[in-house]
Amino acid sequence: MLSNSRSSQPVVLRSHYLSPSSSQIPASHITPRSACPETPIPFIVKKCIALLQICASSKFKLKQIHAFSIRHGVAPINPDMGKHLIYSIVSLSAPMTYAHSIFAQIQNPNVFTWNTMIRGYAESENPEPAIELYNRMHVNATEPDTHTYPFLLKAVSKVVNVRVGEGIHSIVVRNGFESLVFVQNSLVHMYAACGHYENAYKLFELMPERDIIAWNTVINGFALNGKPIEALTLYKEMGLEGVEPDGFTVVSLLSACAELDALALGRRVHTYIVKVGLNENMHVNNALLDLYAKCGNIMEAQKVFGEMEERNVVSWTSLIVGLAVNGFGTEALEHFGEMEKQQFVPSEITYVGVLYACSHCGMVNEGFNYFKRMKEKYGIVPRMEHYGCMVDLLGRAGLVKEAYEYIQNMPLQPNAVVWRTLLGACTIHGHLALGEVARVQLLQLEPKHCGDYVLISNLYASEQRWSDVHNVRKTMLTQGVRKAPGHSLVELGNCVHEFVMGDRTHPQSEAIYAMLVEISKKLKLEGYVPHTSNVLADIEEEEKANALFYHSEKIAIAFMLINTPSGTPIRVVKNLRVCADCHLAIKLISKVFNREIVVRDRSRFHHFRDGACSFMLWKKLVKQPRQPMCIRRSTALWTI
Repeated sequence: MLSNSRSSQPVVLRSHYLSPSSSQIPASHITPRSACPETPIPFIVKKCIALLQICASSKFKLKQIHAFSIRHGVAPINPDMGKHLIYSIVSLSAPMTYAHSIFAQIQNPNVFTWNTMIRGYAESENPEPAIELYNRMHVNATEPDTHTYPFLLKAVSKVVNVRVGEGIHSIVVRNGFESLVFVQNSLVHMYAACGHYENAYKLFELMPERDIIAWNTVINGFALNGKPIEALTLYKEMGLEGVEPDGFTVVSLLSACAELDALALGRRVHTYIVKVGLNENMHVNNALLDLYAKCGNIMEAQKVFGEMEERNVVSWTSLIVGLAVNGFGTEALEHFGEMEKQQFVPSEITYVGVLYACSHCGMVNEGFNYFKRMKEKYGIVPRMEHYGCMVDLLGRAGLVKEAYEYIQNMPLQPNAVVWRTLLGACTIHGHLALGEVARVQLLQLEPKHCGDYVLISNLYASEQRWSDVHNVRKTMLTQGVRKAPGHSLVELGNCVHEFVMGDRTHPQSEAIYAMLVEISKKLKLEGYVPHTSNVLADIEEEEKANALFYHSEKIAIAFMLINTPSGTPIRVVKNLRVCADCHLAIKLISKVFNREIVVRDRSRFHHFRDGACSFMLWKKLVKQPRQPMCIRRSTALWTI
């Protein structure tokens, strides 16, 4: 339950009113006070309220009417006038400081006025005051009604405070409002937005009536919380219950498809979108663009972008970031230039994509120029993500010492991601001394992050320092740190299949391993030599080579080779970064078997074709260890 201890007297803000202009409001609607000195105040109030309804679409006219009421003696303290003014301000998304200045002068605002103020703050960029206003309602002896809680829960969702949300939930139950569908939908959304998708789903399951809003809320909650399979399963259930999806549904569905790299399913959703006429919806098109970019089909992403009748900054940013992560940095920068020509103002996220493109194209000078323009031309204050991109830009170019100096001179305190970026660069370029410096910082910031131990182990292994590798592993054991198990996903027909290293649980396991033997023979004829430095254990070279060949992405590719016709593209999603040996092997597989292979790992896309990769900076790679020999069931994760 929320405590009233946080309540405080409202801050009285000064209001600035504009003078009325006869050119903006017809003279017939405004009678100067000097012409009607005996006009009663109630009549003026009614006239102003009528004018507010007529001029409901203009902020400027709203202020004119407010000024007119003051000139005719209507005090802001008048509850009827104040109520309608505040409602108009909130409906027009005018500054909440303006609404608050009026609200602070009303002695006894009714519940409608309180709700309007809570709604205004909940829909603004500063939702915290909505919760404060709710606390003050109790101090002022005003009882919330059924309409208070949806607005309040929206504010809680924005501030992501599940503790406060749970308190409101208990009050809702106590007041007997939990059976109302719109209140239930708001509670489901609050839990989902706060990352508690299990609670959101439990509430959803208990709802006797589940409208399209309820379905959209819980599907989107799963999609946003990294549970795409659950989102797709709910979509299937939704269809079985006869609920027709709308634009919000398909946006969440496309997000889930993008997370799983389920391109075939995404294309079927695209067909449905065109069929029902949702292809003119800008938000749906943005989700489609994002789907194709995240699935590595950048040509389809560009096609969607080119066919969009309406675009916003999100559209441009999605394309720029998509091009950058798919290895088309030059094209990403060209589109950024076109975006500027069309007078779109880039966002902070847009510039992350631009700097990422510079990093992966080795354009160091250009990257610093863009960073400077971001600050000077657009007034964007660099965030940690931007500084991290600059460290990555220097590190990838082999300027490891310069990257360290850049971190030392950053105006922000570097976080673990920045130090991890430096450690990765040290591993790529074999800079042991600075790698150990980065490791010391990471042990202080995030001592239980398994990826940091893997990176420093890679660095020691590349230098043949097996005793240090052993010490790192020993530290991991004593600290209770475990490496995340690697897995790879592929889509075949209506199923998404998951594989882990050394996986022999699949029904086609025998055929898969026979294909792996065939792949090994053909790659040796092409001169393939395993990158055994990726195996951290101090064991025989032959054992290292065998361990490398059972990585999950190789098993997934073998599975697709035996189940798809010759020439069919293969798409793989891996939760970890692709190791140097797998990168080399997949390049050769694309050549020997004449396949286009797209691999999306945790950092980037790799487009393999004719023995080459789209990324130009993989001459030296972060040397990953072999994956742990854990056996998990490879299964069809989701079907339709």
